[in-house]
Amino acid sequence: MQNIKTRQSALLDIVGKETIFSQEELIAKMSARGIVTTQATLSRDLKALHIRKLPGEGYKLPQTLTREAASPSVVNGIIRLEISFPLAVIRTQEGYAAAVATYLDQHPTDSILGTLAGDDTVLLGLRQGYTPKQVLAALEQCMPGICSRATYPNL
Repeated sequence: MQNIKTRQSALLDIVGKETIFSQEELIAKMSARGIVTTQATLSRDLKALHIRKLPGEGYKLPQTLTREAASPSVVNGIIRLEISFPLAVIRTQEGYAAAVATYLDQHPTDSILGTLAGDDTVLLGLRQGYTPKQVLAALEQCMPGICSRATYPNL
């Protein structure tokens, strides 16, 4: 039985050196190194190491994730951001919600669990363990200017 440090070290090495698009590929690469793991254990390790899977790019180490700022037109379509844990609501101009949600889905942050978009509203599911200020800081990093539209009692 391998210990967690050996398994996670191998996982970091593989993801850091190769482009991997599925957990099945990761399991095979681990197996080739003599490390047998299950999908459930692998999934827990990926989460613990903050390794993210990006569409079209595969798994990425946290230090290699780059954040490009959202285009001003996307941010300008945002009217209001309101946080009421464990949710946040982004109100947009008509027709902008899908673009905002897609952008957030393509630029994941640890504090946001996921998005759901309508025509002029984006619902954000927020993870436990993060403060409103941390959520806002993460959003501001990828969407500069969004904090000026935020409301939350006690900010």
